[in-house]
Amino acid sequence: MNTSDPELTYAMVRRVARIELIASLFLRYGLVVAIGWIGAMKATHYEAVGIQPLIAHSPFLSWGYSIWSVDHFTMIIGAAELVIVALLAIKPWFPLASAVGSLGAICMFLTTLSFIITTPGWEPSLGGFPALSGGVGEFLVKDFVLLGASFWTLADSLKPVYSLRVEP
Repeated sequence: MNTSDPELTYAMVRRVARIELIASLFLRYGLVVAIGWIGAMKATHYEAVGIQPLIAHSPFLSWGYSIWSVDHFTMIIGAAELVIVALLAIKPWFPLASAVGSLGAICMFLTTLSFIITTPGWEPSLGGFPALSGGVGEFLVKDFVLLGASFWTLADSLKPVYSLRVEP
């Protein structure tokens, strides 16, 4: 490949920019779909019962069960997730509000990742740590990627707010 040809270099730069645009749309709105779907599921008894052990063992969230029922507290968590989704989605029009949504997502994923530590979830038949159980660990390990996506959406939302062009 001849990188000294300015026309070829310009074409490659345009292709890379197009790939980056597509990737950013999938990253942001994939995060919106993932959080939105999970948040909407929180309105179901199935989801409320499914996450009950995680919430019950959490030092950050277990207090909720002393105030609300399992179903109601799960619906409150789901409503908060849907607010985060709305804020993430409006970045083209309200980037600062979207940055707030990104901060909410970061806090949410840090909380859910804490479940790996607070909820019994190491697979004893495989010798314990680091073997994750299917019930807790494997379910939560994806949140590391979603946390990274949330940090990226925060930076992406702050760029237009402060008119920043961040170079790698």
